[in-house]
Amino acid sequence: MSPRRSAQWGPDPVAAANHLNGRVLIVAGSDSGGGAGIQADVKTTLAFGAYGMTAVTALTAQNTEGVFGIQAISPAFVRQQMELCISDIGIDAVKTGMLPNEAVIGAVADVLQRHARGVPLVVDPVMVAKGGTELLPQSAMAELKRSLLPLAAVLTPNLPEAEALTGLRLRGIEDMRAAAELLLTLGPSAILLKGGHLPGNTVTDVLVTLNQCDVFETPRLNSTSTHGTGCTLASAIAAGLARGVPMKEAVRRAREFVYQAIRTAPGLGKGHGPLNHAIGVKPFTG
Repeated sequence: MSPRRSAQWGPDPVAAANHLNGRVLIVAGSDSGGGAGIQADVKTTLAFGAYGMTAVTALTAQNTEGVFGIQAISPAFVRQQMELCISDIGIDAVKTGMLPNEAVIGAVADVLQRHARGVPLVVDPVMVAKGGTELLPQSAMAELKRSLLPLAAVLTPNLPEAEALTGLRLRGIEDMRAAAELLLTLGPSAILLKGGHLPGNTVTDVLVTLNQCDVFETPRLNSTSTHGTGCTLASAIAAGLARGVPMKEAVRRAREFVYQAIRTAPGLGKGHGPLNHAIGVKPFTG
C-alpha cells in the first residue's frame, strides 16, 4: 500500500474503506463503551480512508456515565504489539492516547526511537476522563515530558492538560499562545492547544510552531455527545499526516470532522455520549 497514493471516494465511509491509503499505528487504551480510546481511533482513521492498527495500553470498563475500572497492559506486551505491526505492515503515522504509567510510556518511546524515526507522531496527552477519573498518574508526567514529547510532530492538549504540563493558568487566547510556546520547549514540532474549556459561543484552538501561529474557530454546539472528542481529533490528524497532508490542513479537516460528528451524534447513553464517527468526509489528497 503506497502511503502517498491519492484516494478518490465519496461521502460514504464504506466507499472510503475500498481505497485505504496511509497506515496509522494507534497506541492507546480501550473504551468498552466504544466512544473514545482505541474504538474511536479506529473508526476515525477508517472514516479518513486510512488503515488503523492498534497497540492496546490499558483496558477500561466504562460507559457514557464514567470509568469504573482500569487494567493496565504490561509494557512488554505493549512493546510486542507495536513492534509486530511496524515490522510487518509498516507505519506512516503514530497516534498515542492513554498511557497508564511511567513504564508503558518508556516502552512506547523506546520502540518509536528504535523503529519509527521520522514517522509523524501525534501525542494526545490523555490525563483525565470526561467523568473525572485520572488516566495518567502524576508520577508519569516527568517520563511523558522526558521521553515522548520530544518525538512528537504535534501535541494536542486541552486546557486542563496544558495547565498540568506547564503550571500556567489559562484564561484566554493569549494565555493559550503563551502556553503553547512554552510546550514547544519540551520538544514537539507543533502544539495544537484546544480551547473548548473556555466559556463563550465560539470554540477556539491554536496551532503553534516555532515560526507560525494559526487560530481556528468553530461555533460551540450545545451537546452532551462529546465523549471521545480528543481521541477523535488526534486520530483524524494522524490519518491526514499518514496520507502526506500538511499539518495545518490536517488540523483543519480534523476539526471539521469532529464538529460534524458532534452535530450529528446519535444521542446514546445517559451521560456524555459518543460522536457520530460514520459521517462522510471529503478525502485527503496528497
